[in-house]
Order: sequence, then C-alpha cells, then structure tokens
Amino acid sequence: MAPPVSSASVRAAAPADSGTSYGPALSLLATLFFMWGFITVINNTLLPHLRSVFELTYTQTTLIESVWFIAYFVASIPSAKLIEKIGYKHSLVVGLCIMAAGALGMMLAASIPSYGVTLAMLFIIACGITLLQVAANPYVAVVGKPETASSRLNLVQALNSAGTMLAPMFGAYLILGRSKSGTATGEATLTHAERLADAHSVILPYGLVAVVLVVLAVILLRFPLPAMGQSNQRLAAEERAGHSLWKHRNLVFGVPAIFIYLIAEIGVANLFVNFVSQPTIANLTHEEAGRYLSFLWGGMMVGRFVGSAVMQKMRADLVLAAFSVGAFIVMMITVFTTGPVAMWSLILVGLFHSIMFPTIFTLGIKGLGPLTEEGSGLLIMAIAGGALVVVQGWLADTYGLQNSFLLTAACELYTLFYALWGSRPTHALPDVQVEAEAG
Repeated sequence: MAPPVSSASVRAAAPADSGTSYGPALSLLATLFFMWGFITVINNTLLPHLRSVFELTYTQTTLIESVWFIAYFVASIPSAKLIEKIGYKHSLVVGLCIMAAGALGMMLAASIPSYGVTLAMLFIIACGITLLQVAANPYVAVVGKPETASSRLNLVQALNSAGTMLAPMFGAYLILGRSKSGTATGEATLTHAERLADAHSVILPYGLVAVVLVVLAVILLRFPLPAMGQSNQRLAAEERAGHSLWKHRNLVFGVPAIFIYLIAEIGVANLFVNFVSQPTIANLTHEEAGRYLSFLWGGMMVGRFVGSAVMQKMRADLVLAAFSVGAFIVMMITVFTTGPVAMWSLILVGLFHSIMFPTIFTLGIKGLGPLTEEGSGLLIMAIAGGALVVVQGWLADTYGLQNSFLLTAACELYTLFYALWGSRPTHALPDVQVEAEAG
C-alpha cells in the first residue's frame, strides 16, 4: 500500500446524512499536524545548541538534520506496509509512541551526553513523524463532508505552521535560554563542565514532549475515527494496469522539485540562528536569534493563507512562479548585504517558501488518476531531500556561512522552472475517489 493520496485529486465520500459530528475528530487530527510541525522545528534551535555542546563543524551540525530527513526515505515504505496490516488509526498510535520513545531517548543522550545517541534518537523521532505523515492525510480527507475536504486540509496545514512558529520560542526559552552557549554573544568557548551543563538543558523540554505524545496516543486509541474503505483500493489497482507514471511530466519534474525545495527550506531554518548571531548581521545571542526564527515560520503560516486566497483567482503554477522569484530576490539580498537588511531578508524567505511544498505537491499529482497513490508516494519520499542540507553545511565551512545561501538561491530557480514548464500535465487521467466508512 502506497503513502497517502493528496486532497487535490482525492474526493472523500462520507455518509451524507449520518448526523455524525466530525468536529472533535478533526480537532484531534489537527493536533497531530501541530505536534509534528512543532517537533520538527525544535531542531532549528537544537542544532546551534548541539554545535556548541559537541564542538561541531557546520558539516557535522547539518548532518544531524540530514539524519532526520533520511528517515523519510527509509521509513515511508515500511510505514505504508504497517498501515496495510494494522490500519490507519492504530498506525497513528504507533507513530506517536515511536516519537515518544525517541524523545525519551533524547533525554538519555543529553544525560551521557553523546552525539551518536543524539543522531539515533532524532532518527527514531523522524521515523514516527513519517508514519504520521503517511497515515494522517487520508483521515483529514474523510472526516466530514466531501465538499469541505479542501478547507479542512488547509486548516490542519495552517495548524502545522502554527506548531512550527511556536517551536522556536519553546526551544529558545527551554533550551537556548537555559544554556551557557545560548545566552552568550557570538561563538562561545565552553569548558567541559559548561558543555555538560548545557547538554542537560535538553532533558526537560524533551521530557515534556514525551508526556504530551503519550497522552495524545492514549486519547487517539480511545477515540472513534473513520475507517478507510477497501473497495476503491482494489478498483484503483485494476485501473493502474497499463499506465506509467513516467509519462506524466508534472510528476517526473515534481519529484526533484520537492527534493530541491526541501534543501532550501531546511538549509535556511537550520542555519538561521548561527547566521543572524554573527557580529556582521545582527550580533544576537542564540537565544535572541531563536526568537526571531519564529518570524520566519510565522511568515510561512501567513503566506499559506494569502496564497490560498490568491489561488482562488489565479492559476497555482503562476502563483508558484511569482513566489519563486520573490524567494530568489530575498536570498540574493541575504548573500550580498549585511546587518538588519540581511537578517530580515532571510526572515522574509519564509513568506515566499510558504506555498511551495503544497503547491508543488498538488501540481505533481494533477491528472494522475488511478496512479495518484504511487505518485503521492514518490513525492513524499522526496522529502528526503532535506537530508542534503549537509551540502550547505560543507559550503558554509568551506566558503563561509553567508555565501552558502547561494545554494538556496539556486534551488529557487529550479522551483521557478517547474512552475513555468515542468508542472504542465501530460497524458492526464481522470481522478480517483477514496471512500470512507464510518468507524
């Protein structure tokens, strides 16, 4: 069974007059979107902290995030097979438990402290998030009336952005704000005792995260959620015979577009704190810089609302092209200026990045019809592109942190190419339906 299909080409059919209230179920699902956005972005404040604790190079620092995104590639197919065996609801519970186990493991890694154990535990958390990603989207499509499915998906994506916006403040206060390296100006040189004390500052926040995840798992286990129908899956399998994914240009160029976009988004977020902390940029402590990171993610949330409204009147590919040009311009300003201008231009790229992932995704599966599941699976696996942020880490070590953002600018140009030409569908097929059964 492939990873989840997208709302753009899936029309969920729920019982029309069942009288069931889906509000509580949607609220619970939205909480899952919030949590995986929150936990993912905690890494952005965790990375400068770990860089100081373990005295890492930029390459080693970005390797932490690379391990995180490798999990998307490794865990996508096993997640789909697990869902096939135990169902969507229980898979969501398992995903939350895996994440909780990884959070508890982070407490162990902080107690030792150990760079290797930290990498392993972050990989485990990411595997749990991958399982949630693969399982949660179909639920959002079937919870409620079919005609409001798109609205529901936009809502949970906005709440995912809310999680990414709040996480930096949480991390800045409980991790960077409680550590010597986080409150020092510039690159602090720590004694062994100070580095050990800084490592222990991670224990409390990840303990709190583990508790919340376990509580969510228990609530979800006891909560009645819709069950996915099976008849349409068998029909889709029959329809898929004789069709090829590689005839669809929008998918063929869409997979690398997702892959490349993730390099840009993750590179900016991961190196933001170190960049704006530099004396030539904003000369902030890591704690202060972590708070400014919330503006970056807040811009992404605002941009999604704005982009959604604009796309009611303009074609999605043209909106994507405009946002790509905007992202390229602000990245070039970031590279070739200094002071507050460079900092705010880097913050502004969050606004332009906002619509890129969902828009590329929906353009990529447009016209796939019965091939939508396979196409969606390839696009989800392409999230592993975030693992190549280590390339930007190497560029930062070799050519300077500010110059490394030229890689981000290059990524924006590929997104522009995809919007203007690569996203045009070829050999378009009729869309498929996913049927829901009350459960």
